[in-house]
Amino acid sequence: MPTLARGRKIGTGDSVAGMGDLEFRQAAPADAAAVRSLATRAYRGRVGWTTESHLLTDERIDHDGVLAKITAPDGLVLLTMLDDRLIACCELHRSDDTTAYFGLFAVEPDLQAGGIGRRVLAEAERTVVQRWRSTVMEMQVVGQRAELIDWYVRRGYRLTDQRRPFPYDRLVNGAALRPDLYFAVLTKNLD
Repeated sequence: MPTLARGRKIGTGDSVAGMGDLEFRQAAPADAAAVRSLATRAYRGRVGWTTESHLLTDERIDHDGVLAKITAPDGLVLLTMLDDRLIACCELHRSDDTTAYFGLFAVEPDLQAGGIGRRVLAEAERTVVQRWRSTVMEMQVVGQRAELIDWYVRRGYRLTDQRRPFPYDRLVNGAALRPDLYFAVLTKNLD
């Protein structure tokens, strides 16, 4: 089975706003604290357009949750490095023979809206096709995040009719600020 190329670099022609080359690699257990910190800043911080701090006051994910994603037998956490600095991450998980799940997508807040997210998403799609021969990518997004859903739709994802319950009982050291949260499900055909 093909594996993720260690340290796959995106060449100078693919550099982000002249910042240098992006490097993608699979996270190891030693990366769990850095991934957790990045996810918390991106989702619960006050900076960046992906923050959900107006909806939730929790820590997004705990160390054990990140470690479980990194070590999942049918999954991985993909790291995006820029000059040896972690600037983005995402979780990829093989759901079944055709479908891969995309989640835990975080870009360093001070670098958002600069094209990094598009590159990470494209690399994630390439990775699941190469590694698992997936033909569909699925994700879930907090349904109240219309601007984020629109961003994915512009990248070829389709908003389905599926809604999944929000896990109020699994919040990490915090609370939801509204009682009507849910997940909207998006999919994209990768063939």
